[in-house]
Amino acid sequence: MKQENIFKAITSAIAYLEDSMEALVKKDEKKVAHFAWRAASDLEYALFLFSLMHQDETESPSWKLNPKSKQLEIEPLLISAQDLLKEAKNRFEADELHEAHKKTWIARGQLLKVHDLLEKKLKKDEKTSS
Repeated sequence: MKQENIFKAITSAIAYLEDSMEALVKKDEKKVAHFAWRAASDLEYALFLFSLMHQDETESPSWKLNPKSKQLEIEPLLISAQDLLKEAKNRFEADELHEAHKKTWIARGQLLKVHDLLEKKLKKDEKTSS
């Protein structure tokens, strides 16, 4: 049951990221943020279930985003997160749960970065329109 729910959550997150990319093309940043948030929510759930399945496993420091990463644009981060989740889904189907967990964890980190960037941009836009 946990594995089925993890698979569904990853699949749902991929769909939300597709919606987010469509909103980005339309330059609707509020919808981009909404869909990215929904995807991140699904990933939090999947990661929670992974943690229940593998209670003895901890996230490796190598799973974290490089804080000095030059990837500070929303579109590349969304694309990268989507690619990671597609790979996580494939690994999950191949019963490579450790790798699926890792890819999901990294994708979640990228979506958190997207949220930070969108929040900063929206605050900046509010200040300039005031």
